[in-house]
Amino acid sequence: MTNHAEDFSLAAALRATEGWDDPEDLVDPVDPDNPDDTWESGYADADPEDLTTGEMDLAARHELRRVAGLRTELEDITEVEYRQLRLERVVLVGVWTEGTVADVENAMAELALLAETAGSEVLDAIYQRRQSPDPATYIGRGKVEGLREIVEATGADTVICDGELAPSQLRNLEDRVKVKVVDRTALILDIFAQHAKSKEGQAQVELAQLNYMKQRLRGWGGNLSRQAGGRVGADGGGIGGRGPGETKIETDRRRINDKIAKLRRELKVMKGTRDTKRQERRRNEVPSVAIAGYTNAGKSSLLNRLTGAGVLVEDALFATLDPTTRRTQTSDGRVYTMSDTVGFVRHLPHQLVEAFRSTLEEVADSDLIVHVVDGSHPDPEGQLAAVREVLADIDAGSIPELVVINKLDAADPIVIDRLLRREPHSVAVSAHTGEGIAEAIAAIEADLPRPRVEFTALVPYARGDLIDRIHKDGEISSMEHTADGTHVSGRATEALAGELAAYAV
Repeated sequence: MTNHAEDFSLAAALRATEGWDDPEDLVDPVDPDNPDDTWESGYADADPEDLTTGEMDLAARHELRRVAGLRTELEDITEVEYRQLRLERVVLVGVWTEGTVADVENAMAELALLAETAGSEVLDAIYQRRQSPDPATYIGRGKVEGLREIVEATGADTVICDGELAPSQLRNLEDRVKVKVVDRTALILDIFAQHAKSKEGQAQVELAQLNYMKQRLRGWGGNLSRQAGGRVGADGGGIGGRGPGETKIETDRRRINDKIAKLRRELKVMKGTRDTKRQERRRNEVPSVAIAGYTNAGKSSLLNRLTGAGVLVEDALFATLDPTTRRTQTSDGRVYTMSDTVGFVRHLPHQLVEAFRSTLEEVADSDLIVHVVDGSHPDPEGQLAAVREVLADIDAGSIPELVVINKLDAADPIVIDRLLRREPHSVAVSAHTGEGIAEAIAAIEADLPRPRVEFTALVPYARGDLIDRIHKDGEISSMEHTADGTHVSGRATEALAGELAAYAV
C-alpha cells in the first residue's frame, strides 16, 4: 500500500528547496523523460468526455489515505469495543455453513474487497466447514490456535470475521489471538463512515455505529466497572450523573443513548425536508424511478449515462451513500425523476437498514425500480437475491421492476444470455461504452405509469402554457391547429385534466 504521507512530505520538501509557488506544480511531479514515472492515481489520464464518472468527487476522496503506524489505542468514550478501524494488515476468517465451495469462495472474495475498501492489506484468508459458528469463538476452538499461528507468521494486526459476532465471541477471539478482531458489521460501518458526505448520511452512519457500539461496551482491565466514588464531580460524573455508584460503563451507555436520541431527532427533521420534496412530486404526479442494486454494480454510472448527472463513480464498494435525484424526460417530452441510491450487499447489517430507512424510502415510494446487476460478477444470481431481500424488508417488493444487466463489455456472453432468460423483463447494457442504453431508456419509458384521465379539448392559442404542460405531464394522441385554437386529445393527470375541462369538446 503506497505511503501517501511520504509523498506529501516529499512534495513539501521540493516546494521549500525549489521555490515552487504555483500549487499546480505539485499536481504531477513526474520525470518527463521517463514514461514509466507516473502517479499511482492517474488523474491526469482521466477522460474529460467520460460521462460515467464524477472526477472532482473522485479526486477529493483520494486526497487522504491511511498511513501505516498510526496508534490504535482507545482514547475516548470510551474505551469501547468498537474503534474507528485503522486496518492495515489483516487476516480474513469465515465459517462455511451452507452452499457450495464456489459460494464460500465468492463470499471470502467479497470480504477481501470490503477490507481493501476500508484501507487494509489482506495477507491471508481461511474458512472452516461447520454446521454453525462456534458460540464461544466463531471458529472451532482448535482452529483458533491455528489462526493465532497464522497471525504471528504474517505479522497481521487485525482479524476480520465474515459474520456478525456476539460481544463474547469478539472478546474470546481477541484474548486468544492477541490482536484486534473485527466482524463484518463493524467493517461495513467503517466503510460507510469514510464515504458519507452529506449531513444526513453522516448522521445515519453515526446512528448505526452507536447502536452497534452500545451492545459492545467493554472494559480493559476492569476499568469500566469502577465506580465514581464519593467525589463525583472530581471523577467526571458531575451534574447529570446518577450518583457516586454509577460505573463508567453505565455512564458511557447513558451518553450513547443521549446521542442516539439526538441523532434521531435530527434525522426526523431531515426526513421532513425529504418528505416535502417527495410530496411536491406526488402533487404534480411526476413519475419517479429508483436505481437500486448491489454495491459496485454500476448504478451511478448508469445514472450519469441516462441523465448526465455527473455524480461520483469509483470502482469500489459503497462509493455512493448520499442519494442523488435528477429530473429528466422521455422522448415524447414527459417529465420524470431518476434517483441513485445506496448499494446493497449480502447480509447488510440490520443497523444500517434501520438508520438508512429514510433514504431507502426513495426506493419504496418510487413508481419503477431499475434493478442493476453486475453481469461480470461471479454470482449475479446471488446479487439479485440479496437485493430483493432488502427490498422486501423496506416494503418495496411489489413495485414494478426492470432488471438492467450492466457491464456487458466485461461479462461472459453465456452469463448474459442465462440472465436474460432467467429475468424475462430485463435488458443488457454497458454504462461504460453506452451499448444497450437506448434499449434501456425505451424499456424505462414503457414502464412509466401513464396519466389516468382521458381528455379532448380545444385550447385557445392564448393558453400555450397548457399545451406545454400536456407535453410534460401528459400524453398526446392527436393534435390539430384550427382557426379557433389547438384541438388536442390524449391523457393527462387529474390536476391538468381539471384545468382542461373548461375547454373540453
